[in-house]
Amino acid sequence: MLSPLAIRCQRSFLYYIYLLLEFAKVIEKKVEYTANKRRSTMKFETLVKQLKYTVLREVAKDYWEGDLWDKRIDIPKRISPGPKATRRCCIYKERAIVAERIKLALGGDKNNPSLLEVIESACDQCPFGGRQVTDLCRGCLAHRCAEACPKNAISFDDNYHAHINKDVCINCGLCAKACQFGAIANRRRPCEAACKINAIHAREDGISEINYDACTECGACSSACPFGAIRDKSYITKCIDILKNPENDGHIYAIIAPSIAAQFAPAKLGQVLTGIKKLGFSRIYEAALGADLVAYNESKELSEEGFAISSCCTAFVNYIHKAFPELVEKISKNLSPMAARCKAIKEKDPLAKTVFIGPCIAKKKERFKEESAPYVDNVITFEELQALLGARQIEVEKLEESPIDDASYFGRIFAHSGGLSDAVNEALKEQNSDFVVKPVKASGLDQCKLNLNRIKKNTFQGNFLEGMACCNGCIGGPGCLTHQLSDQAKIDRFSKTSTIPTITSAIEKSGIASDISSIKK
Repeated sequence: MLSPLAIRCQRSFLYYIYLLLEFAKVIEKKVEYTANKRRSTMKFETLVKQLKYTVLREVAKDYWEGDLWDKRIDIPKRISPGPKATRRCCIYKERAIVAERIKLALGGDKNNPSLLEVIESACDQCPFGGRQVTDLCRGCLAHRCAEACPKNAISFDDNYHAHINKDVCINCGLCAKACQFGAIANRRRPCEAACKINAIHAREDGISEINYDACTECGACSSACPFGAIRDKSYITKCIDILKNPENDGHIYAIIAPSIAAQFAPAKLGQVLTGIKKLGFSRIYEAALGADLVAYNESKELSEEGFAISSCCTAFVNYIHKAFPELVEKISKNLSPMAARCKAIKEKDPLAKTVFIGPCIAKKKERFKEESAPYVDNVITFEELQALLGARQIEVEKLEESPIDDASYFGRIFAHSGGLSDAVNEALKEQNSDFVVKPVKASGLDQCKLNLNRIKKNTFQGNFLEGMACCNGCIGGPGCLTHQLSDQAKIDRFSKTSTIPTITSAIEKSGIASDISSIKK
């Protein structure tokens, strides 16, 4: 039996332990508060992007620590602690949507081969679009709208105001063109309006549905949805597996797209590169050198064949295969810059693990294609890179800068529309070729469709089609953190910092292969 003194000492000791534990909790909360405050100051283009970042960061953090499967159920509560909902009708729906986002962060539906999925619980069932008469209708006497309608879908009420019968209307737009007051608007759901090839539509219940047979996986609908209901699958955990595996030490290569130069402000590119190294990457290479390779080979192919369609943009190539199969043979036989650069790396280091970091979600699908699979081990977007940095609490704007100088000016300008055409023209000059390239630059799938139809009908005015699925090229990719008017100027400034004067010298400096024609499919 303990003496009274011993009992008092025991109680004092237990109370001391209790105080220490409580103090530890206070410190932990303060650290968490400080971290959250720092994160809250991070600039995001939209709240949708902020939510996507938060989900990816939490998944990455728990997976990196090895306890994701134990904590997975707690992530929705962490992100939406309640008691009041901040984004949806109730806290339970908010958490349910977060849970669906977590599934996509872990690779999504394994039975759905597409990269894009609709989160049905997040879809706001936007009103069905189509032509609608607005309050601008003046009830005029001319009735030009009705006269222009080929289906007699327009009628008038007692006040002579026009009304459109949606059951008859074919949405041709002739009535809108005829109206002198601009009173007839074409109201479309944001996702439908963004998809230039009509690969997404609303079901009878109003939920968006993707036609995967037509979808090119460009991600335009994902960027356009103001509710974040259309999301791309993530392979961020596969990237972490590569980084954590000790067998890969010294052989993990990050291949960065040139459009990274317009991202992560206010941090400088060199600081971002240092942050990537801190994640565990052994070396960082520019995909722009792959662009130099492609430009060199594509110019030779163009001069030999007399005509070519670019092969750099995966979504554009996907579109040709699905909508214009008769033109597939006219696509350049070159690999994409991503695959070409990764191939060159693996030829030098057979143990290499290559991770492409860029603005494109279609590249995630390209990784599994027969011509790319042997060379590309993983693909993440700038959004996912940001989440990895956040998960490891790496503040890039506080880091020292790391240099990079792999590619020529011409390889780097691939990031924006027209860059490929300029690079091909330069490569022809360097080869002393007298072939005159007549490029046509198609920015966005609507322009791509227009020009592909011209090729099909033999009315195309040129001998080289540069097709980019995203408007303005890669700087308009859905995986970008920002989409600003100044992005192209930032890319041009970064491109001019290259100390390598020509495409040929960039290839020679790399020591890739004397026969660079090997960098082909």
